[in-house]
Amino acid sequence: MTETVTGPFVRYEVADGFATLTLDSPHNRNALSAKLVAELLRGLDDAAADDTVRGIVLAHTGNTFCAGADLTEASNADPAVAADDRTRTMIGVLRRLIATPKPVIAQIDGNVRAGGMGIVAACDIAVAGPASSFALTEVRIGLAPFMISLTLLPRLTSRAASRYYLTGEKFGADVAERIGLITTSAADPRAEVARLRAELRKGAPQGLAESKRLVNAAMLAEFDLSAEELAKRSAGFFGTAEVHEGMAAFLQRRPPSWAE
Repeated sequence: MTETVTGPFVRYEVADGFATLTLDSPHNRNALSAKLVAELLRGLDDAAADDTVRGIVLAHTGNTFCAGADLTEASNADPAVAADDRTRTMIGVLRRLIATPKPVIAQIDGNVRAGGMGIVAACDIAVAGPASSFALTEVRIGLAPFMISLTLLPRLTSRAASRYYLTGEKFGADVAERIGLITTSAADPRAEVARLRAELRKGAPQGLAESKRLVNAAMLAEFDLSAEELAKRSAGFFGTAEVHEGMAAFLQRRPPSWAE
């Protein structure tokens, strides 16, 4: 039986000049369902339009920041349509994060997987606590990190990208900091984010906006150049035999045939 969940999947609060968007969909580990994505985009737009908001904090409840695509939702839809919708949705989320004129801080103290990694890389500043773990698991279900490469590759060292794209292995906050995925690891990520918020409040709004625009200009240019081609490549893999097997194995909590 499908679980019915009511209430918002993204909680929106404004305090002390910052909008906090808290991913709050623990039943599916904050996976990128249609509902969560719609509420996240609405929150980013609301924060961008609010002159009292100086910056945005992206936080989470539970032990997972974001598990990536909602594979249960994906498995119940027409593969071709779902794949196209999902890739274009991911483009929209990542581009909105890097193009919004206000700085975005990720506050992480939990698991980050697949598409969630792209979201972390899209944030301007990312702070991760000791309970954090990271993995690019697409290769293990017959896929590759197509869309999220638009934000990941500008952040990661070349060697790290090769290793973690290919192995799908987990790593912690210390490694994430060393390879460029996050800004800093912290024993208390909430306290470190509070400190960074105080530093950002010292910056003028137009100064923050233009500084972010300068830093992200190359990333945005690559979006406009490559997003359509990557979307087609990504959508083309859904419906293949390996992806069917990979997703079935994930949902059934068993190894896929190629790993047995």
